[in-house]
Amino acid sequence: MPWRAKSLKGVHEKMLWRDEATGASVALIKFEKGASIPTPHMHASNQMMFCLSGHYEYTATGVTLKPGSFYCNPKGNVHGPTLAHEDTVVVEIYDGPHYPQRPDWYDNDEDAR
Repeated sequence: MPWRAKSLKGVHEKMLWRDEATGASVALIKFEKGASIPTPHMHASNQMMFCLSGHYEYTATGVTLKPGSFYCNPKGNVHGPTLAHEDTVVVEIYDGPHYPQRPDWYDNDEDAR
């Protein structure tokens, strides 16, 4: 399965599973070194991340993901911005829809699903 580039520079995904009825999903997300989620944001469901490789930081709080790290953003928790200090791959799991509305850093709805 090839990586699909998202409209946010340096972010790629491999969608492993999605429930179209609920919006729940499991995906591999790759952040190239220097890639960033530029602004604080929240999700419409619980977001869980398990880091497989790299070094990824939530810069406002200093929370850092390295290989073997698990992180959960509860529904409605404002978090970010972020920065990939190295090429990073995470398993990202949502138990429902990703965002209450599409963030402005994506230029299409598919990237925000």
